[in-house]
Amino acid sequence: MFYIFSKSEIMISFFENFFELQKWFHQVLFAWVPFSLGDILYVVLGIIILYYLIQCCKKSARSQAVLKLLLIINVFYFIYQVFWGMLYFQTPVINKLSHQEEPNLNKAKILALRYLEKCKTSRQLTKEDKNGVFVATNLQAIQNEILSQQQMLPKYISDKKAPQINSFKPSIFKSVMSFTGILGYYNPFTAEAQYNAELPSTFIPFTSAHESSHQLGFAREQEANFIGYLMGVNSENIELRYSTEYFTLKSLLRFIVEEDPKFVKSVINNYSPAMKRDRLYEKNFILKHQGWLDDFFGMTNNLFLKSNQQEGSITYSYFIDLLLNYEKI
Repeated sequence: MFYIFSKSEIMISFFENFFELQKWFHQVLFAWVPFSLGDILYVVLGIIILYYLIQCCKKSARSQAVLKLLLIINVFYFIYQVFWGMLYFQTPVINKLSHQEEPNLNKAKILALRYLEKCKTSRQLTKEDKNGVFVATNLQAIQNEILSQQQMLPKYISDKKAPQINSFKPSIFKSVMSFTGILGYYNPFTAEAQYNAELPSTFIPFTSAHESSHQLGFAREQEANFIGYLMGVNSENIELRYSTEYFTLKSLLRFIVEEDPKFVKSVINNYSPAMKRDRLYEKNFILKHQGWLDDFFGMTNNLFLKSNQQEGSITYSYFIDLLLNYEKI
């Protein structure tokens, strides 16, 4: 049924309009709760599924347990598709840009050098901890700025409504997330934007902007990166702006590195001392939390993205496509 719906512009438009109503209702309903109700929902669902899996091992209860398990999975999948899954079939953001060009390596290099200088300037204005590493001092202010920036997105890119309800929540799974490589996620059942509070501060502001892009209704991961970029790059909040500029610079360098590793090494060598401290802190955090969970979730996330009409999790080319077509050189 949903496959047929995905081929109909009328049905896709219906689900887009339904999402506008649903996101406002869910944010009003759940935002005031100080912890993540979506995470609690996942825990309860996991316990129920585990219970019926155990029941499936018992001969006397096997047939009923299998039926109930299939029922739960189908209901869960149905609600997911209604609330969120159909948004993956919206008109791609790239189609809304005035001109579309293939990613250009030289343009990417010019932008990388531009964002290197932006990062250096912004980093000088931020706060540091006792080790000289960037620290986000006021998450509430960052979140309020993101909500404000939602209203300033170019109308030709986004005509989505911004309810201005703060529904950012630190995930209760933060310790596990640190070992999976997951920075944050959007909960389509409660419209909460979750982030890993254990992350280095360089990640958190932009991750919050990314997840708020999902809250607006941008389902594709790299489009959420681009909308998060638009919200952060011109922000008056220096912590959000630096985090966004730094993410943009790293994304450009990942795109360039396969073609010109010497250029990338040169750019990294020209990081300011403060940026180098931030980079080292990030690397140490990632190395400390690498393991089989990171590999497993990387693989499953890759499969999930591809099953939802997206590039794999390690591919940045669509974000770079959007960035290079938006930025003027």
